[in-house]
Amino acid sequence: MTNIVLTYEDFVALPDDGKRYELHEGELSVSPAPTPRHQRIIGNLFLILAPHVRVSGRGEIFLSPFDCILTNITVVEPDLVYVDEERRRLVSERALEGSPSLAIEVLSTYSINTDRRRKMALYAAHDVTWYWIADPDARTIEAYRLAGIAYRLEGVLEGTQPRTLPPFLELLLDPAAVWA
Repeated sequence: MTNIVLTYEDFVALPDDGKRYELHEGELSVSPAPTPRHQRIIGNLFLILAPHVRVSGRGEIFLSPFDCILTNITVVEPDLVYVDEERRRLVSERALEGSPSLAIEVLSTYSINTDRRRKMALYAAHDVTWYWIADPDARTIEAYRLAGIAYRLEGVLEGTQPRTLPPFLELLLDPAAVWA
């Protein structure tokens, strides 16, 4: 049996049916539309991070849906994408044509294995410096930094006390604002 490898051109021809499509090394990954809880958390994180990034002049934050074309056969759509000044040149009219500085994924029932294993490996293989995993059930955000070919945990937002997470060490994140 021959495996079919899809490309970005195949990807853009997919239907606009409310599902989230991604290409993982040429293989189609499909997930249902996010839940309201998932979207609230993404919105909260965007409202916290975007003003900080804008004021600091240190890049740009994008809210999903926003394609990151890592290669012609790997296209991902993180929940939030941060592009620092160095990588900002990779933003084109159609997408981010390369790796973001930070990819943020909010876990959902259907995405836990994909986000914690498959996408983490894809992000590492494609030089995404930072990866945050927000877990609504545990009420945690894990901040990972790329170290060689794998990620190393650099910090966790948990409990009720505000704290900073890299790469935004001057921004105090309040858990109450994230999980509201």
